[in-house]
Amino acid sequence: MNTTVLLSFVLGYFMLLLLVAYFTSKKSNNESFFIGNRNSNWMLVAFGMIGTSLSGVTFVSVPGLVGSIGFQYFQIVIGYFLGYLVVAYALLPLYYKLQLTSIYTYLKERIGIKSYKTGSMFFIISRTLGATARLYLVVNILQLFILDRIGIPFWLTTLIILSLILLYTVEGGVKTIVYTDTLQTTFMLLGLVMCIIAILNNLDISFSNSYAQMKDLKLTRVFNTDYKASGFFLKQIIGGAFITIAMTGLDQEMMQKNISVSNLKNSQKNMLTYSTVLVFINFLFLMLGGCLFLFAAQNGISITGDDLFPTVALGGKLVAAISILFIIGLISALFPSADGALTALTSAFCIDILGIKNNTNTTEKQQKTKRRWVHLYFAITFFICVMVFKWIDDKSIIDIILKLAGYTYGPLLGLFIYGIYTKRTILDKLVPIICITAPLIVLVLDIVNNADWFIKKLKLTGSVAENLMTLSTSVFNGYKIGVELLVINGLVTFLMLFFFSRKVSSI
Repeated sequence: MNTTVLLSFVLGYFMLLLLVAYFTSKKSNNESFFIGNRNSNWMLVAFGMIGTSLSGVTFVSVPGLVGSIGFQYFQIVIGYFLGYLVVAYALLPLYYKLQLTSIYTYLKERIGIKSYKTGSMFFIISRTLGATARLYLVVNILQLFILDRIGIPFWLTTLIILSLILLYTVEGGVKTIVYTDTLQTTFMLLGLVMCIIAILNNLDISFSNSYAQMKDLKLTRVFNTDYKASGFFLKQIIGGAFITIAMTGLDQEMMQKNISVSNLKNSQKNMLTYSTVLVFINFLFLMLGGCLFLFAAQNGISITGDDLFPTVALGGKLVAAISILFIIGLISALFPSADGALTALTSAFCIDILGIKNNTNTTEKQQKTKRRWVHLYFAITFFICVMVFKWIDDKSIIDIILKLAGYTYGPLLGLFIYGIYTKRTILDKLVPIICITAPLIVLVLDIVNNADWFIKKLKLTGSVAENLMTLSTSVFNGYKIGVELLVINGLVTFLMLFFFSRKVSSI
């Protein structure tokens, strides 16, 4: 399709977002920005959170995985669902009971101020890296398939997109995002469904026939029974559950939207509705991946992985409308993760690090000004991170950054489990040291386990490489750590906290 036409649809979509933001941010204040005045509609929150969870990485990468591992990703999705149940019935009641604006305030009340700030900083680091990695992936696709053709440089594309996100979130915050995420999730799902229909029509087969063909090619196999493999089904399900607990239940961005709902009961409805719908949508993404695989085989397309969906959608072999739907769907998958992250990071920094809500010497107007500056600084940080990823120019950087979540969310997981499920006390000043030490221990374990990967990435040779491989074989005997890295990190953090703590003396 003509590049100018595609670009005009992109710009029109941006204008629609700004229009929604204009109407939803009227009479907004700090409470609107941080928690939507606690009167968000639970159904809108549930629907909008789908877009936040999926992101551009899911939109592009999950379909691209089907050609290599079939439907095995669904193992993690099952784990996700179990994790959402824990969030709904273990964490949300705690957050509502304490009437939290920042969920990390719990750590201050349970352990101390240093624990509180440590938890918030780990969230800030993790969400910044994760959000900018997802942003880079989508901007790079837009750049390669549209903007390079008309001479717009990558840095300008990134700057424009971040400026637009800044514009429609700077006033309303969560209050605005609840509505813009709903709009964007609608477009993303529309793009997903219409792309499946277009490919099936092109192949002249029905939905059931396509599934039968995928089954014949062994693409629909879900469960991996090799216990040594990183994709072993028990590891994937358990790991998926803890990923949800940590990256949703202990994540300010995701919980900020949940606690903006008026009461606990509706917030739990939101979580259960959202998690159920998410299972079905992830299945559709896997079906899309299977359809893309069949389409590529029939049309002699040898491209695989993340590049498959963009190549098919924008390659001119499908109806022109699919190119538009793909681009709009891709942007719609990007924005809910980027705008929510920017707002949540601003909230966490203002509340947890600057203590903006506890400063009684400043007026609402002064606090609002400070919040706007923090919002701008995080947008600039996003820009710098995206440009660093572009400079590295390695697609595997996405996998590396997402893996880092296992390191940064692990201490949060350990901290909250210690706080909620023990009655012990620990010196607050020890907590930051433990939360830094635990990921370093896990890093050593990960290096030994994935010796071949680290040898390749670090270009190690000679006796160092040989000794590392020998150690890996003798310790793990072929067992590969996968998504359970987060669980291991959380467990190490918890055990260290437990070891250095003591029982509370009874009175």
